[in-house]
Amino acid sequence: MECKDTAPWRGHPAYLPDHNLERAAGRRYSRLVTAGVNAGVSYSCAASATRAVREPGPPLPRAPRLFDRVRDAARVRHYSRRTEKAYLAWIRRFILFHGKRHPADMDAPEITKFLSSLAVEGNVAASTQNQALSALLFLYRDVLGQDLPWLDDVVRAKRPPRLPVVLTRAEVRLVLSHVRGVPRLMSLLLYGSGLRLLECARLRVKDVDFGRNQLVVRGGKGDKDRVTMLPAVVKPGLARHLETVKEQHDEDLRRGAGWVELPSALARKYPNAGREWPWQWAFPATRMYVERTTGQRRRHHLHESVLQRAVREALQRSAIPKRATCHTFRHSFATHLLEDGHDIRTVQELLGHRDVSTTMIFTHVLNRGPAGVQSPVDRMTAL
Repeated sequence: MECKDTAPWRGHPAYLPDHNLERAAGRRYSRLVTAGVNAGVSYSCAASATRAVREPGPPLPRAPRLFDRVRDAARVRHYSRRTEKAYLAWIRRFILFHGKRHPADMDAPEITKFLSSLAVEGNVAASTQNQALSALLFLYRDVLGQDLPWLDDVVRAKRPPRLPVVLTRAEVRLVLSHVRGVPRLMSLLLYGSGLRLLECARLRVKDVDFGRNQLVVRGGKGDKDRVTMLPAVVKPGLARHLETVKEQHDEDLRRGAGWVELPSALARKYPNAGREWPWQWAFPATRMYVERTTGQRRRHHLHESVLQRAVREALQRSAIPKRATCHTFRHSFATHLLEDGHDIRTVQELLGHRDVSTTMIFTHVLNRGPAGVQSPVDRMTAL
């Protein structure tokens, strides 16, 4: 019986048969041939019976998705969660704008077209357009690793200087008179200590120093710490509030809860610190939640929208014709300190500004410029 080798795969490195399998197949083929000859069956080729296909190996690891790479790059650089969220939103918007094309397949014209669309069709502010550009620069440089020369030539929108909205002392007193409960206490800290909204909400018990009349702001804007004043008028109310929070925390401990989120990796270094009193939020939320990874029953800090809603309703009741927000209390804090004659460097440290030029924007209310000049119409005796 003659057999021709008609297998083109023979000799190809991806299809080389295993010798043990080939010998076993040969033995099975011999038995089949013997049985077939006895039954009168003829075989034209014996090679087809000795073919042995190698089993596939383990699957290759899946490449990380683009958004996962963006998250990893942001967290390696210790960007805040809000910055990470904003960058992801702008990158997603950029991809959808160009019909779900991958950013690696796009270049300067696509970025310019996207930014131009934001300014012309979206009519966004210059700061919003610059935020979108920063997200795309982060994507190409730090995530995709493309150091392209045209990235330096992309024009940033010019942000014009704006004067801050400032309330007078009487207006601040009027607004605070319409705020009740915990939001009133937080509003007093915004105005009396110059805190930002989230700095006040994230204040912990250990950061309140009644003996030295100080508040320690941990991880503020730019992940910087600073010390600011604790107003004497706020101390009695804040002390009573913390006594109530301590009773609530003790009740949570008895119920098997009482955990809080700790910064960085302190939860691994100090496993029980999350239940200790100094680490508790000064303004905790009213409800608890269960952390999925650890199963701990925690309390988050009071959500910032609670204070925002209370201040907005107080402004409406006060009928003050100014576009004020919670951050306006911080502007008023800096302005009134400068009006009282305090050094601008001291105000800069209390606010946590990196550059004194940022603090100097509040000098527009001092007795100079339009406020220090008498109008000629005021010198007229009669009109």
